[in-house]
Amino acid sequence: MADLGFDGKVAIITGAGGGLGRSHALDLAKRGALVLVNDLGGATDGTGSSETAAQKVVDEIKAAGGEAVANYDSVATPEGGAAIVKQAVDTWGRVDIIINNAGILRDTSFKNMTPDQLNPVLDVHLRGAFYVTQPAWEIMREQGYGRIINTSSGAGIFGNFGQTNYGAAKMGLVGLTRVLAVEGAKYNIKANAIAPIARTRMTEELLGPLAEKLAPELVTPVVTYLAHESCEVSGEVYSCGGGRVARVFVGVTQGHIDPALTAEAVRDNFAKIRDEAGYEVPSNLNDETRLLFQALS
Repeated sequence: MADLGFDGKVAIITGAGGGLGRSHALDLAKRGALVLVNDLGGATDGTGSSETAAQKVVDEIKAAGGEAVANYDSVATPEGGAAIVKQAVDTWGRVDIIINNAGILRDTSFKNMTPDQLNPVLDVHLRGAFYVTQPAWEIMREQGYGRIINTSSGAGIFGNFGQTNYGAAKMGLVGLTRVLAVEGAKYNIKANAIAPIARTRMTEELLGPLAEKLAPELVTPVVTYLAHESCEVSGEVYSCGGGRVARVFVGVTQGHIDPALTAEAVRDNFAKIRDEAGYEVPSNLNDETRLLFQALS
C-alpha cells in the first residue's frame, strides 16, 4: 500500500519545540504537511519563555526540504489560541490538522494542591485545547474536513499519585474529544486522542531504565495515522508507547435492573453490577441511553 502523504495539508502542533511535538512535526513535514510549530519555550512547569525551541524545529524541517513556521503564542489564553490559528491561515490559507500537545507539570499530592498548581495545568492542557481548536473549528466546518488529535494520559484515564491537576485535565481532554467527534461527524471532522508513554523532558526522570525503550518517535506513527485523511475512526483513545498501540475504551456492564431499586438492592447485587461479562461500548450518549431503554423494556 502507498505511504501516508500530507501534501498541501496544514498542521498546527502545539508544544512542538521538543519531545513528542517535535517528533510529530518532523514526521508530518517529511510527508508533505505544512507545519506551524508552536512552542512558548518555557520550563516544564510553564514558567519562562524562549523562541529557540520552536525555531530550531522549523530549521530542522526546512533543512530536510519541508515547509514550516514558528509560533510563540501561549495556548493558555483565548487570544493566544486565536493568534496561533490566524498565523497558520495567514501563511497557508487553511487549517487541516490540530495536534494539541502542549503541556506542563506541577505535581503534588491532592492534600497540598494549591490554585497556583491547579489553574496553570488546566489552562495549558485542557483550556489550551479549547482555545486552539475552537478558532479552527469553523474553518474545518466550512471546508468539510479536519483532523484533531488531543494528547491525553493514563494519569487521567487510570489515575496516578500526585497528579490530580494533570489527571483531571487529561481526562477532560477525553470528554472534549468525544464531543468533538459527535459534533464534527457531518463535516468530516474526526477527533481522536492518544495516551502516550514516552521519554520527554517532562517524563525522563520518572521512567527510569525503561526510558530508553520509550522514544517519542514510537508514538508519532499513531498520531500520523490518526491525522491522515484515510483514518475513519473518531472519538477514540489509543494508548501508545515503546512500539505498542492499544485502544482504550469506556464500557458499560450489563448491570442490574430493579424498578423498585433500593440501596439494599444495590448492595446485594453489587457483584452483578460490576461484572464485566457482556459489557457494551457506547459510541455516544444517545447510544448509552439506548442501552438503558433497551434494558428497561
